[in-house]
Amino acid sequence: MAPASSPPEIIPAATVIIFRQPAPGGPPELLMVERAQTMRFAGGAAVFPGGRIDLSDRELAHHHALPAHDDADDAPARIAAIRETLEETGLALGIDRAVSATEAEEARRLLLAEGALAPVLAHMGWTLHPERLVPFARWCPMHPRSFDTRFYLADLGRGAVELSADLTENSRLFWTTAADALASADRGEITIIYPTRRNLERLALYGNFAEACAQASAVPVRMITPRPVEIDGERWLTIPEGLGYPVTRQMMATVKRG
Repeated sequence: MAPASSPPEIIPAATVIIFRQPAPGGPPELLMVERAQTMRFAGGAAVFPGGRIDLSDRELAHHHALPAHDDADDAPARIAAIRETLEETGLALGIDRAVSATEAEEARRLLLAEGALAPVLAHMGWTLHPERLVPFARWCPMHPRSFDTRFYLADLGRGAVELSADLTENSRLFWTTAADALASADRGEITIIYPTRRNLERLALYGNFAEACAQASAVPVRMITPRPVEIDGERWLTIPEGLGYPVTRQMMATVKRG
């Protein structure tokens, strides 16, 4: 009897979809970063801020256990999303008070030096509130060395913020509506991978952050693993129905993967 194959090595990760409302009645804008061409995963693609969950995120999560939660990776994922956003964009999320541009810049420098969020919080006198991030989705292709990525929502409300790309993992950052991001991708101005496209299509349904949160609360988060299928002689990459996504398949020949 052949030995059972081992499950593929999967990397836990987190990302955050950050909303801002630019004008009354207008669609919300989302913060996206364009990854450096040299990155192994999604090189050159426009994605939401985020990255892998580090050991330091898990250690910090022990002090921020979420009530009535049996998902051991949820709190570390929220903390990873907050840490990666500060590192990649200079934006401080989930903090107990308003953060000035000067403070955010100082915190970002310290994070880059320390490599962990806990010393940044201690130095800045900040209290972390990871529960302010709203669970939205979870994607994992289940290939070796692929990312098991949890998506969260966060809101900036209105107003300008000072941000800059880290210029290591990312080459630039920009604000865009979900519809405009999809149009830019269709014109070839940006590249988006399959999960990003499906999430942008879903995000384009919402007129504001509250609508996004309402649907996120109504649709339970389940791991989404895209599956290839053949339909009428064509290969398609599909996701399950009933998870809030208006488009659940795309022809394999047109899919961009990380």
